[in-house]
Amino acid sequence: MPPVVLVAPAAFKGTLGPRQVAEALATGVRRAAPGASVLECPVADGGNGLLDVVLPAGALRERLPVTGPIGETVSAEMGWIDSETAIIESASACGLALVEPEDRDPMRTTTRGVGELIWTAADRGARTIVVGLGGTATVDGGTGAARGCGWTFENASGQPLPEGGGSLIDLASFRSGWGLGARVVALADVATPLLGPDGAAPVFGPQKGARPEEIPQLAAGLTRLAELWAQAGRPELGMMPMGGAAGGLGAGLAFFAKAELTGGADWVLERAGFDAALAKADLVITAEGVFDKTSLVGKAPGEVVRRAQVAKKKVAVVAGRVEGLIGVHTIGGDSEGGGRMLDATALARMAEQVAREALRL
Repeated sequence: MPPVVLVAPAAFKGTLGPRQVAEALATGVRRAAPGASVLECPVADGGNGLLDVVLPAGALRERLPVTGPIGETVSAEMGWIDSETAIIESASACGLALVEPEDRDPMRTTTRGVGELIWTAADRGARTIVVGLGGTATVDGGTGAARGCGWTFENASGQPLPEGGGSLIDLASFRSGWGLGARVVALADVATPLLGPDGAAPVFGPQKGARPEEIPQLAAGLTRLAELWAQAGRPELGMMPMGGAAGGLGAGLAFFAKAELTGGADWVLERAGFDAALAKADLVITAEGVFDKTSLVGKAPGEVVRRAQVAKKKVAVVAGRVEGLIGVHTIGGDSEGGGRMLDATALARMAEQVAREALRL
């Protein structure tokens, strides 16, 4: 019997989408085992590549002008799974990639564009709006997204609060926005809560550009926001798993848009029919740009590895860089040249190598 190989990679940020990575891996596997049956199942978890994975061929995708993370207009993408189900990636409206490194500042960056996309989708008839939460440049607790849906925020003097996470420490009150008729499903790629030592500010603030002395202020602002949510009847939001995703956008959407928070990897893998493909596979190969311990907590490639191990399947990881992992068969781009960006040719070569090793060819 020829082997069945399942390739289930995520996107390589800034270079290749998940489908392109899957095609490159499949090319390498076929080179190693010409008779193999190769199943391609690209994956995502709420971050980069979500629309590419979820939207069927020919689905409507449109670019819309919205408020970007530092207040300028950006062109964000919205897709339609069907006529009543819209899907967006928060990163296309307020992503880290939209801000030059020297301008990254979660004290002032905003998720407003996400709210504008949600409101536009609802206005166009969406009954369900799926929001991927990964890759934002923000730690504003979702207050920007709420502004995009008509909410207002004031300090103790009744003055409008500036956008961004830095002003939340002065938040005294908020007023509800326009009625949102759609169901919102928010896909998280982390289990991080909003508050605490492992909350959104200390965990995500530094990677979004916050200086060490700004982390306590961001944390205090999110704490103040959670206090007002508790007064409004949602005391659980401060420590709810996944609430800290996208700098608190997870918890913010749960309050301001009554969103259902769920693990993005599980949601995508279920839609993609991953488990049915896994049952047939002799070998599973997943891939992402950097595979480390965080990949095993909420990220799609980590969930692929976990499910493959539970099913007692051979599993391997191809990555641009592999950090600190034991017990997972990995091949990293470090061996291809110092952890550099990998192109399709390099990915195919690595997939060929890993298939030969795993299938003992």
